[in-house]
Amino acid sequence: MSLRTDLNITGEKRAVVTGASSGIGAATVTRLRAQDWDVIAVARREDRLKELQERTGAVPLACDITIADDVARLGEFVAERGVLHALVNNAGGAFGQEPVAEADINKWQQMYDVNVIGTLRITRELLPQLRASNAGDVVVVTSTAAHDTYPGGGGYVAAKHAERIIANTLRQELVGEPVRIMEVAPGMVMTEEFSLTRFAGDQERAEAVYEGVAEPLVADDIAEVIEFMLSRPHHVNLDSVIVRPRAQATNTLVARADS
Repeated sequence: MSLRTDLNITGEKRAVVTGASSGIGAATVTRLRAQDWDVIAVARREDRLKELQERTGAVPLACDITIADDVARLGEFVAERGVLHALVNNAGGAFGQEPVAEADINKWQQMYDVNVIGTLRITRELLPQLRASNAGDVVVVTSTAAHDTYPGGGGYVAAKHAERIIANTLRQELVGEPVRIMEVAPGMVMTEEFSLTRFAGDQERAEAVYEGVAEPLVADDIAEVIEFMLSRPHHVNLDSVIVRPRAQATNTLVARADS
């Protein structure tokens, strides 16, 4: 895949990737590093970041995007490294799958704090640096849940819809400026932690999500799409890209082999 060559700057390209300790975030860091990006890998778990650093050469920074002081510290750290060209807002997650009538308010709050307010905090913090690069990119990793709903998904769906609207609104507010705002909305992606986290460590329930699905997406599939989006000439803005496995037609209609 070709590197982006139209940047109006000299020197290396620099990106911040949140939620970098596993799954899509870690895969995105790996792909960008392979294309010679200087990548600041952001997540809460320092041990995972250290492992990623040793494997890819990424710069680790432990940060909780729901904590204002952590995000401010991240902004200072990034500014000290030089020009910033891309922010990949990947940190997020789903917690629980209760019907709305049985909603756990704490889980809904947690999903809003991470998926919505976290994305808002870090985008607002780093946007001045992206503007200053004269060729900045913001990629927001949402979900097909940001475009439709499904039973039991109310809290996650609501949070991801709100996250998508941050991107849609920001794109309008920055029209004419040299900053692209792009969304990638993954469907069914089999990662080591997403469903396990959603079901509070219940391995059986987590595995059932993908049961009988011949080829669910994997983290690297989405990372490749993100790499492609960032590598387009800067006048090309892929506003929103929905990515599903062939076996998935909608959030609820999935082809499964007979068990």
